Amino acid sequence: MSNQSLIAAETAQRRTFAIISHPDAGKTTLTEKLLLYAGMIHTAGMVKGRKNARTVKSDWMSMEQERGISITASAMQFRYKGAVINVLDTPGHQDFSEDTYRTLTAADSAVMVIDSAKGVEAQTRKLFAVCRLRGIPILTFVNKMDLPGRDPFDLMSELEEVLGIQTAPLYWPIGSGRDFVGVVNVATNEVTTFQESRGGAQEAVSESMSLEEFKTKGIISSERLEKLLYDLDLLKEAGTPFTKEKFLKGEITPVFFGSALTNFGIENFFDKFSELAPCPSPRPADKIDENGVIVDEILIDPVKDQFSAYCFKIQANMDPRHRDSMAFLRVNAGVFERDLVVYHERLKKEIRLSRSHSMFGGERNTVDTAYPGDIVGVVNPGVFSIGDCVSIKGGFKFKPMPKFSPEVIARLRPSDVMRKKAFDKGIEQLSSEGAVLLLKPRGLITNDCLVAAVGRLQFEVLQHRLAEEYNVETKMEVLPYQHGAWLVGDAEKFRAPSASMMAEDLTGRVILLYGQEWERKYALENNPGYELLDFIQ
Repeated sequence: MSNQSLIAAETAQRRTFAIISHPDAGKTTLTEKLLLYAGMIHTAGMVKGRKNARTVKSDWMSMEQERGISITASAMQFRYKGAVINVLDTPGHQDFSEDTYRTLTAADSAVMVIDSAKGVEAQTRKLFAVCRLRGIPILTFVNKMDLPGRDPFDLMSELEEVLGIQTAPLYWPIGSGRDFVGVVNVATNEVTTFQESRGGAQEAVSESMSLEEFKTKGIISSERLEKLLYDLDLLKEAGTPFTKEKFLKGEITPVFFGSALTNFGIENFFDKFSELAPCPSPRPADKIDENGVIVDEILIDPVKDQFSAYCFKIQANMDPRHRDSMAFLRVNAGVFERDLVVYHERLKKEIRLSRSHSMFGGERNTVDTAYPGDIVGVVNPGVFSIGDCVSIKGGFKFKPMPKFSPEVIARLRPSDVMRKKAFDKGIEQLSSEGAVLLLKPRGLITNDCLVAAVGRLQFEVLQHRLAEEYNVETKMEVLPYQHGAWLVGDAEKFRAPSASMMAEDLTGRVILLYGQEWERKYALENNPGYELLDFIQ
């Protein structure tokens, strides 16, 4: 097999996807069950489990395990029935939307998890909008069918009305709540029934049969059977037919029903996902000249082009024993090999990618080879920033990731001034990860450190990590600014409202911090020709 044929074969097996949802919809539990069914773990841990229960494998930070929420974006790879799965478990908490937005740039598809009782929630709408913006195909998993919930038809109607996408159920639930016993393949009428195994910690016991055979077994009451047959007839007569072409265009989402807690419907969903989800495809990039000026837009082909990748995430101290920083690279083209010498486009120099790892929870394993769609962690000695592009041939960079404006701003100081050096080191590292935005007030002579974030919980994480990883306790003063907007225009001549603050980030980009929306309108009215943007590329 030629090298290009090998790359083509490996790329075709890749399924790189992100799981998105509102908090507590069950996406981290779903991730855990994928590991269970892939044979990567033998017993699944539960989020917010009993006092001595196992913690979820994809949540590695102590604060995640304590609170039962995902705070960082985890990246894991494993095989599932012939497919190579790269799963990006993104933060579900609304305060961590920026980390999620960046992670979605590394995904080829997304799984949207919906709570059967709550339907489409605020965070789901935000993340769905980002997927639509980037043209990412979406599969929908309606979770918690083992609990009382809404009618499946109502949920699909809400998906179509609120999110503006057509829905096509590929599996239909048999009952709900305590009466949820299985699913029906809408296309073939094959029925799969389930029995729970050890509280969902192990694979569910399943049995497959035809719909005709299911009718004769008396598994459900005659009334519920009549309702099931009516629903299936209604779907065949009035439902939207599913096509893979429309799915890949983002025009329709296949819908699945199940319970990540009991494992009912999980294997059916994963099997169909590995069949439908797209493998890596060509990615747009900007061709640049020797001065860094964009001269053209090009497509980077994952199979035909030489190795290239970009950094979508930086994380420090994933393992306290190593005390280092890890840059996560999404391979977009060609073959990654350990010790590969590549051209770093921003630094304009060659670097060696020598210490490369994959992550499974907090554990790291050496990676010798990786293909398009794979996520590789490389030790980062201050070389990488988010969005950096590396490649064999150079001369281009991938499209920049959007930079969102902050909604919470605070002044942060070390409680003990003798720990200032450690404080500065920690702040610099955590800022490089994109966890918070470091700002400096314009026109003021001060050593104060201003930190800004999309949500307040990021501040709690910042203080937690400074204390745990750098042994620095801190004092925080939240400032009276609830909004930020990036300034486009000459900052020297801009007349800011008296109650606002002008600041700049580490790259010199100027941002206006303000408390009320009217201040933004007032600023624009008094400064014609200027723009205030919520996010910039």
